Amino acid sequence: MRTKTAAMGEGRETLARAKRAKARRAFWMKQLYAWHWVSSGLCLVGMLLFAVTGITLNHAGRFEGKPAVESREASLPPDLKASLAALPATGRATLPGPVSDWLKTTLGVSAGTREAELTRDEVLLSLPRPGGDGFVSLGRRDGAVLYERTGRGWISYLNDLHKGRHAGPAWSLFLDVFSGACLVFCLTGLVLLQFHSARRPATWPVVGLGLLAPVLVALLFIHS
Repeated sequence: MRTKTAAMGEGRETLARAKRAKARRAFWMKQLYAWHWVSSGLCLVGMLLFAVTGITLNHAGRFEGKPAVESREASLPPDLKASLAALPATGRATLPGPVSDWLKTTLGVSAGTREAELTRDEVLLSLPRPGGDGFVSLGRRDGAVLYERTGRGWISYLNDLHKGRHAGPAWSLFLDVFSGACLVFCLTGLVLLQFHSARRPATWPVVGLGLLAPVLVALLFIHS
């Protein structure tokens, strides 16, 4: 009688452990799915952008845009020309506030905290941006101002966003957040593959192929 009771107790304990294990699995599956879909939603548009621009960057010669150049000329007021004379003769320095304000009002140029290159005759402010370039030249003697802006089209703009070229700290922060979301998406996907691999025999061969393909290409076709 005691043997039968002990066996029944062991059976109930085994069943309880199985239920607890099933509950833990269900909990983690729910968490993984939640993190996976949230990270996929955050990454979706960014991954599409980076996939498309990966192709355009890989075939840059076929997608090269024709540069469009815009030039404008103006003259500094005498008082602002005098403020340029107060800058060092050579080196680099930010533009005086009144000069920056005048550039914004007159030419629509935001100098911000950019440093200009100084020579005895000229103050040159570079204005690089995604998909283009630009500069403002300020004559220290005659006050002549030349503003030139070059644009290379939307494809060049998106390619530069892909590389983070001249896109500023806000875009740099976005890239960091996007990269973190991609890591969460990939890692949660990997764990979900592990959970489902018992019912899907092709899981690990496919994952292995995804690893093997770039390794073989790098070893066999990329030479220093």
